[in-house]
Amino acid sequence: MYDPVQLRTFLTVAQTLSFTQAARRLGLRQSTVSQHVRRLEDATGRQLFSRDTHSVRVTEDGEALLGFARTILQAHERAAAFFAGPRLRGRLRFGASEDFVLTRLPEILEAFRHEHPEVDLELSVELSGTLHERLDAGRLDLVLAKRRGPGDERGRLVWRDRMVWIGAEGVHVDPDRPVPLIVFPPPGITRARALEALEREGRSWRIACTSGSLSGLVAAARAGLGVMAHTRGLIPPGLVRVPDRAGLPELGGVEFALLGTPDPAPAAEALAAAILSSADRLGPGRVTG
Repeated sequence: MYDPVQLRTFLTVAQTLSFTQAARRLGLRQSTVSQHVRRLEDATGRQLFSRDTHSVRVTEDGEALLGFARTILQAHERAAAFFAGPRLRGRLRFGASEDFVLTRLPEILEAFRHEHPEVDLELSVELSGTLHERLDAGRLDLVLAKRRGPGDERGRLVWRDRMVWIGAEGVHVDPDRPVPLIVFPPPGITRARALEALEREGRSWRIACTSGSLSGLVAAARAGLGVMAHTRGLIPPGLVRVPDRAGLPELGGVEFALLGTPDPAPAAEALAAAILSSADRLGPGRVTG
């Protein structure tokens, strides 16, 4: 009843919230992407996306289909891997941003290791900026990290979201005093974004805590030491968005992408495919702009 090709297109649109980006990732024409979605809506008898000239949003019925689509595609991928011939093997150096420490990425990696037991997967968890540097230096084969900013179109878009200010419940930001910041060290992309936004608005700031690990930042934020910039869909437990009335500046959007080497090994391509097909499990990515 449901064509796997159409389901893959549906998932890609849901992850990128863009028919144009989905077409680019899948190597299809935008009209073909629209056709796949329309046929899937005909098959389900439900509207899967609401869209206008500025945004694309997943409907409630579309949200319900996400899980079914992922399950169907995973079954197809397992069957294809089983009958594909020689098993994948070799060393695969994969780097993931600190942002994904508390997500379901470990489940995706566990499933990959189960399906490809002869691949020696080496995981590095670092700041996005560090991962970019290590990939460029040839020390990693595949990276899941933030794009550096507007105009950076390297890699395959996994999902997009917005950055927000977060802190402990009831945290107070005094407008007459420097903003107490909890930040990653350089070359953290989130750190740079926070400082640029504050300086653009003319707000003074001070560093209340610096840590190279997300766990360290979360502990400081829970203790009420200050506020931190973070991806909206990945807010750690125990922390909340800082209310708009605090007057902190907008941080803008953020995009996460998979980046690899110019001539990727089959194992790297297989892991990239596994992550792309399960991207909606990493974070909602439901906001455009």
